[in-house]
Amino acid sequence: MLEITMPFKPRELQRRVHALRAKYRNVVLVCHRRFGKTVLAVNELIQSATSRPAPAHAPLRAAYIGPTYRQAKAVAWDYLQFYSRAPSLPISVNQSELRVDFPNRGQVRLYGSDNPDALRGLYLDDVALDEYGLHPASIYTEVLAPALVDRGGRALFLGTPNGQNQFYELAEHAKDRMKHRDPEWGYAEFKASETGLLDPAYLRQARAIMTADEYAQEFECSWTASVKGSIYGKELAQARAEHRITSVPYDPALPVDTDWDLGIGDAMAIWLSQSTRGGEVRLIDYVEGSGEGFPYYARILNERGYVYGRHYAPHDINVRELGSGRSRLEAAAAHGIRFDVTPRLHSTERGEVEEGIHSARLFFARCWFDEQRTKLGLEALMNYRRDYNERLKEFKATPVHDWASHGADAFRGLAVRHRVPIEAKKHRLAAIPTEWSWT
Repeated sequence: MLEITMPFKPRELQRRVHALRAKYRNVVLVCHRRFGKTVLAVNELIQSATSRPAPAHAPLRAAYIGPTYRQAKAVAWDYLQFYSRAPSLPISVNQSELRVDFPNRGQVRLYGSDNPDALRGLYLDDVALDEYGLHPASIYTEVLAPALVDRGGRALFLGTPNGQNQFYELAEHAKDRMKHRDPEWGYAEFKASETGLLDPAYLRQARAIMTADEYAQEFECSWTASVKGSIYGKELAQARAEHRITSVPYDPALPVDTDWDLGIGDAMAIWLSQSTRGGEVRLIDYVEGSGEGFPYYARILNERGYVYGRHYAPHDINVRELGSGRSRLEAAAAHGIRFDVTPRLHSTERGEVEEGIHSARLFFARCWFDEQRTKLGLEALMNYRRDYNERLKEFKATPVHDWASHGADAFRGLAVRHRVPIEAKKHRLAAIPTEWSWT
């Protein structure tokens, strides 16, 4: 075991978190802004990587994982280099891989969950998932948990609330298991009104320039406040208030249509819906995956046991791939999925994406969602948001492209294809000559 003195003196509240990590294998930390969670996480990982000699064939691996690789680098890379440079501790810094290697052959490396394939197949001893509410909902269960299990690895989930998503559910789970004295799960929550870490004048200023929801979320750890910059937050809240997010059973008398967002080396998202004659649209299921081809999705859809109507994909499904010379439209047809191309909106002042978002907002009033089967899709819609420009103090026009945008884009296509026939009908009616009689 290395004896090192690190240039980190944790605050009293940070010491509590370190004590929790010594007691529980997994810890969920919910904290206000400027608590110091990233510094805490980086030092926890350094301690893990240097805690014992590593076998030659299997070095100790610790990973800091941000919502995106770029964000992980911007937020944590400088901290990792600074706190790794303890006196008389020879380290090796790999700038291209954002990795620090220690004399015992332990290492700490930065990743982003926007590229889950970079994490598949690894073994890990310790991970810290920063801003866990902004990660894909399945990143831990499908990718990281298998990487940790063989080594008896542990995890630290930390962040500020961002709506009732997977972070909220994990926090509730950790609180419940901790009450039952489960050694696997620990939990800690720190609100600005309770910690006393931030200057009251600073908090007053923040309260003056932020909305009530923003302040409650950022500083008081509120799970019920809307996601900052959420594009569909109000529409989802209205759907919940009207009990349109509930149990929506499959009706065998109605065909199931699918609407896709096609990722390239990215996530694929599919909404499954049934439409009634009265204009009601029932979102009965949702499928999302990453790094898989059409054979995988054809099998998943067949396993659902639904009777399908039509499959819709965006216009770029017609693009031919350089390697095969075939379009993805042709590739899908080879596996029994025959696509119609989602109609495109006419050019407007808003632009096609913004006009599609406007269509989706209007479309929500017609929608019923199955709460369980479309859970991942609902999380994508809740977390689809505009980024905030701190310098200009305004939201950017372009929505953030992250894990949530795939499900949101597929839903936008669904809304557009329901809107376009209505507009076409209005256009045809307007073109019919009308004779007026004044007698």
